[in-house]
Amino acid sequence: MTTTSTHPTPSLDELNTMAHGDFVAALGEVFEYAPWVAESAARQRPFADIDALHAAMLAAVHASPREQAVRFLCGHPELSASAVRSGTLTSDSQQEQQSAGLGDLEKEQGERLATLNQTYRTRHGFPFIACVRHYTRMGLFAELASRTERDTEQEFAEALRQIGFISRLRLAQRVRMGSLQAA
Repeated sequence: MTTTSTHPTPSLDELNTMAHGDFVAALGEVFEYAPWVAESAARQRPFADIDALHAAMLAAVHASPREQAVRFLCGHPELSASAVRSGTLTSDSQQEQQSAGLGDLEKEQGERLATLNQTYRTRHGFPFIACVRHYTRMGLFAELASRTERDTEQEFAEALRQIGFISRLRLAQRVRMGSLQAA
């Protein structure tokens, strides 16, 4: 099953001028289960461009206390063939993981992925996070195995870096480029 986003696509100009709650509603899902990121960014408007908006959102994550940041990371889903097949992911994660072919994994590959995920989570205390659109399916397996062996602090930073990639792609889907033009 392919899910499509039903989010309206406002322009940056519209985001800059809309009510606080509407801004949060429009962008609250860009960071997985973390509308507080959009809440923080809403207070910093107006934004000159989408990169400035993204930077403000990332700054909110990076400024959060460590415990909150770990909870934020833990709110992200693991890469999972069964979750893709069952449709239990957010629409964004569903589309992203499906685009990487995770829903098409053979049973043995799905089980291997689950084992790798568990090993990673046990070692680092949060799920493996990767911008799946930057990898092949087998590249994801290799990256997961490799990153499991890293120091947790290094992985914490890498998880946040990957979230930066993911959220930037999501913003590009949610924000219409160009300014409002007078008719």
